[in-house]
Amino acid sequence: MRGLGSGLSAQKLLRLRSRFPTRPRPRRLGAPGATLERAMDELLGRTVPQAPAYELREKTPAPAEAQCADFMRFYGSLEGASQRAELLSRLARGFGVDHGQVAEHSAGVLRLGAAVGAAVSGSPQGAGPEVPSLPAPTPREPGALLHAEDRLRYALVPRYRGLFQHISKLEGGVRFLVQLRADLLEAQALKIAEGPHVREMNGVLKNMLSDWFSTGFLNLERVTWHSPCEVLQKISECEAVHPVKNWMDMKRRVSSYRRCYFFSHCSTPGEPLIVLHVALTNEISNNIQKEFPHLETFSSLSPIPGFTKWLLGTLSSQTKELGRNELFTDSECNEISDIIGGPISETLKILLTSNEWVKSEKLVKVLQSPLMRLCAWYLYGEKHRGYALNPVANFHLQNGAVMWRINWLADLSLKGTTSSCGMMVNYRYFLEETGVNSAAYLGAKNIKASEQVLNLVSQFQKLSKL
Repeated sequence: MRGLGSGLSAQKLLRLRSRFPTRPRPRRLGAPGATLERAMDELLGRTVPQAPAYELREKTPAPAEAQCADFMRFYGSLEGASQRAELLSRLARGFGVDHGQVAEHSAGVLRLGAAVGAAVSGSPQGAGPEVPSLPAPTPREPGALLHAEDRLRYALVPRYRGLFQHISKLEGGVRFLVQLRADLLEAQALKIAEGPHVREMNGVLKNMLSDWFSTGFLNLERVTWHSPCEVLQKISECEAVHPVKNWMDMKRRVSSYRRCYFFSHCSTPGEPLIVLHVALTNEISNNIQKEFPHLETFSSLSPIPGFTKWLLGTLSSQTKELGRNELFTDSECNEISDIIGGPISETLKILLTSNEWVKSEKLVKVLQSPLMRLCAWYLYGEKHRGYALNPVANFHLQNGAVMWRINWLADLSLKGTTSSCGMMVNYRYFLEETGVNSAAYLGAKNIKASEQVLNLVSQFQKLSKL
């Protein structure tokens, strides 16, 4: 069982953008330099809606659809990541939160909070820190404090949120915003759009997209060989784990012993956003060439993207800092050196970036033990903010799976050998335990793993050094 998940992390969003048909960007002529910047400022001043006064927030009419459409057309006309980053930076800096209003309303909340607290405790109303005074209802009424807090919440909403909200209601608007956030992430990665305002706008847009792409707005459909040709084509093109070879391969993946499902969003019907492939087997698979016709347990056979890159990077850093590597034992180094005919660090870095090494039975045999324990540590011990560094592991662990078994040479394709040294991993789902496992991982960052994985981790801790 395998899926891409419903979260909107940076990597998933970039993949999501690639599944939407990209509109051609028309060229915009005669707008270089300062002229383009003035055009951007004029556009933003005209299309970003003004935040109405608190009392009129539910009575102010929405901006005309033409204004939002103008923004979408202008954005689509920009050439290159730098121009789009400039517009997004100006939007983030100039149309965020009004900090003056926030300070004013914060002072009111503090004053009323102190007054209500004094009234409850019976202490004089003058107690507490002195803050600027604002006209307000009687301070002894808790309703006054709640009203002030609501005004503060309203003041904390950035103006560009209104623009995004109105764009989402247009045809193709949600798709446009997915592309816009992917552009924003790309600009941040390239460091051409930086700063706290940009990060704040990215967070606001991420939360909005997360709400729009919640399960209530997604439709689940099964894919068969009789599904529309366009759907089959899109699913084959977006398959990132096991690339589809041809139409016969695609037919096999939706055959009687397979199941394929996809989620589409109500605003983009027929566009696969989340794809789930299921194989029906009578045991937990340890190789992608095996299929059996009975369903007994729930388990994935998942790739380990990034392992080879991590391993080569670790080898390089150890060689640079220590002049040697300590990932392999002395006896392993000697065996590997005898086979490859030289120092292992540089030669291994060359060998592991291709699939030539799997043709040597001796090299395969001597590398199995060290690479298995290194892979176990990569999956179990390497962390990002306390969670599994590997994105596939993080996805399954969040869903409550158990890191069940690492399989040696399970994927001998070029992609499998170059991205994970041919290894794959099972994540097993015990339905009655998924909730507990998920809570333990998300809350305490504890990974539930089998004895095989834990033994390999123990071997790494004993035999390797980082």
